[in-house]
Amino acid sequence: MKSTGIVRNIDSLGRIVLPIELRRTLNIDASKGDPIEIYMDGTSIVLRKHEPNCVFCGSSKKVSEFKGKNVCEICRKELAENQ
Repeated sequence: MKSTGIVRNIDSLGRIVLPIELRRTLNIDASKGDPIEIYMDGTSIVLRKHEPNCVFCGSSKKVSEFKGKNVCEICRKELAENQ
């Protein structure tokens, strides 16, 4: 993992501000309320833009919602063929 040299303090409510440079790099639009994933990797806290995954194969390419579930284009075609 590469250090960017950016340091931010956490406020009394546990919030931090992501610098505009990072938001631009990751294509995160705060005005749209883009979701961010937060998870642990060893002793590090990792933040990344959330990309929906297919419930069947786990792919994040060409995913759309169907009846409340995320399904990729390939799995949608397979489901249509098997009906």
